[in-house]
Amino acid sequence: MSTALRIQQLNKHFANGKHALRDINLTVQRGEMVALIGASGSGKSTLLRHVAGLVVADGASDSLIEVDGRCVQQGGRIHRDIRQVRSQVGFVFQQFNLVDRLPVLMNVLVGLLHRTPRWRGWLRMFKPHERALALEALARVGIADCHAQRASTLSGGQQQRAAIARTLVQGAKVVLADEPIASLDPESSRKVMDILARINREDGSTVIVSLHQVDVAIKYCPRVVALHQGRVVYDGPSAALTPALLRELYGVQADEILAGASPLAAAPAAPAAQPANGWMPPQLAQVA
Repeated sequence: MSTALRIQQLNKHFANGKHALRDINLTVQRGEMVALIGASGSGKSTLLRHVAGLVVADGASDSLIEVDGRCVQQGGRIHRDIRQVRSQVGFVFQQFNLVDRLPVLMNVLVGLLHRTPRWRGWLRMFKPHERALALEALARVGIADCHAQRASTLSGGQQQRAAIARTLVQGAKVVLADEPIASLDPESSRKVMDILARINREDGSTVIVSLHQVDVAIKYCPRVVALHQGRVVYDGPSAALTPALLRELYGVQADEILAGASPLAAAPAAPAAQPANGWMPPQLAQVA
């Protein structure tokens, strides 16, 4: 199994002085489905945006991010071939990132712009086989009958499925989903997560999804990476994430992560779970 994502020594300070990411070292193999979990402000979205090359790491550093063996950024500089690298990375935003006034089909065809001459993209001149590809992608996510509607007329769940269809048309090898179900109702959330899992299973795409809901992470993602104050504090099997372990890792912030995660309460204990990188939980740090 080859490496889909490699992150080394990633640090990020914002202008307000906040240390958003701290010494992140992470490797994800091709075909994995990985959940990023953590309380609000833990660095989940910031990490995904660095992987997509939308945000640069601290300058004058030894940081490195590679996707499928190709450099996204190094030492706080975006690689000059970032457009080609991004063509292999699909990004699913929490707020869908669709153009409301355009038809759903046209929004999905945006996924082809990386391999379409710019003049054709500007004029929206897509070939019949490209339109057929977009319709097929919409059929896979269950909204082909909405292809002619304006994006603004869709429900939140349908808009998110259209955004996923855009990554299918793009042919992304790595799909980054940033809180894709945060604003959706339970049924729409289930459909979106089922689609992401199916893409991972059927297409072999690597899927990295940030989630607030631990129970969803356990159900869909065999591996979980937990962030706390910009640092990786756990990297291991999702089945090991019991309430007791989360409280050990997060202290009082565990209540935010556990909120609404009722299936987690029934999960069996997993004593083999270990925090990442030797990080010491809050309770133990007070004793040490």
